[in-house]
Amino acid sequence: MGSVAGDDFSSSFQPGASGAEGAGPAATPAAGPGYPPPAQAWFTVGVLATVTTVAMLDQNILGLLIQQIKADFNLTDAEAGLLLGPTQAIFYALVAVPFSRYIDRWTRKWIIAGGLIVWSLATAASGLAANFAQLFIARVVVGAGESVNGPTAYSMVADCFPRDKLPRAVSTLQIGSVAGSGLSLLLGGLMIWLVTTLGSPDLPIVGTLRPWQVVLLALGLPGLLISLLLIKVKEPPRHNLRLKTRNAGFKKTISYLWLHVAVFGPMFLGLTIGSLDAGGRAWGAAFFERTYGWSPTQYGIVSGVVSIVAMLAGLYLGAKWAEWFQNRGDPAGAYRVILYTRLVAIPFAIFQPLMPTPELAMAFSSVAYLSLGMNGPMLNAVMLAISPNEIRGQVMTLYLFIYTVVGVGMAPFVTGLTTDHIFTSPDDLRWSIMLLHVVFLPAALAITWLGLKPFRKEVERLNAEDARVA
Repeated sequence: MGSVAGDDFSSSFQPGASGAEGAGPAATPAAGPGYPPPAQAWFTVGVLATVTTVAMLDQNILGLLIQQIKADFNLTDAEAGLLLGPTQAIFYALVAVPFSRYIDRWTRKWIIAGGLIVWSLATAASGLAANFAQLFIARVVVGAGESVNGPTAYSMVADCFPRDKLPRAVSTLQIGSVAGSGLSLLLGGLMIWLVTTLGSPDLPIVGTLRPWQVVLLALGLPGLLISLLLIKVKEPPRHNLRLKTRNAGFKKTISYLWLHVAVFGPMFLGLTIGSLDAGGRAWGAAFFERTYGWSPTQYGIVSGVVSIVAMLAGLYLGAKWAEWFQNRGDPAGAYRVILYTRLVAIPFAIFQPLMPTPELAMAFSSVAYLSLGMNGPMLNAVMLAISPNEIRGQVMTLYLFIYTVVGVGMAPFVTGLTTDHIFTSPDDLRWSIMLLHVVFLPAALAITWLGLKPFRKEVERLNAEDARVA
């Protein structure tokens, strides 16, 4: 496969395309023409996965702490839902989308480093919040910093590997998401237990901190050290340049997506509908406490271990399954993994909130974690595989924008509103979660399925184009 799906114009904008960081003798055959050597490429993925771990840790920790925060600030479920969701979404809309064009032009590792420093400081500041307004503002800034990480990291990974290697590369990058999500539960639960056992510290000026404040303050600072790892990362040369412009803006991106709506439309619409179901995960700790009497510590430790094991298994199995399809001549293998794993997981998701014991509920949750580990990376891999480099950062920003604004932003709030106004009792949180599963998951699967044939045709077209250029 050629490194550039374009013409001579494309190669003129590949930094180092004839030097040490581009094609030529420095790249081994396994790397593919023009791609970084495998050791360099996998080091880049490892560092980006570590940064993603910090991002997910800082983003997801609030779900474990929300019951304590709700009690301290005397919040309703809807107000708590605002902290869990829209705080992440507001600045994603205001920062990530306008900024995304620079992902396709600037040195990407410095964009990630800047975002990491911002969200780490904001997470620490969240631990010093004395009221709802202060915490809301701090979490908005966390969302601002994290908004640039995902699209930029995916853009870099897509320039480190050929198209057929992306499922494994993206799955490896997603280890950061798995580790961050699991550690937010595991470390958070252990830290709450530790602070509760030893007592809250009494700091100068701010006074005695609540356990949830200690957790946020402690988790925010390590990101500053991890940002130093990005100094050792080499910016990969850009590949798959096809639009004959290096300054493609948002209008150009929308025009391209509309021109190829048959393949992009089902992905975007399916993700939008499916993301509305994500509120149940944000309310997981509250659900287990209200329904089964589990403490945040107990839920955090058990759910953290289960999610890490199940999702790591899912990352491995999902990549292997996609490669199994590809090795048998199906270029849409990653897309099939998305469809088939979702189909199997839907019944478990619907019945999970109705389980009579916490053990059974956690067992059903493990199926959801396994499915998420299998199809989550494939969602990003299929989008990267067909997006031109000149607008790849903007396409991924729009794609992740949907998940962040709808899934992270609106879904927890919708779950809280449903509990407050439809089922009316906090003990009925299980019915709110189940209702979202029933309404949104089957619809999202059906719409996403419509994109299978168009995606396969698009990949076949791009592969043929690459072969002519090579």
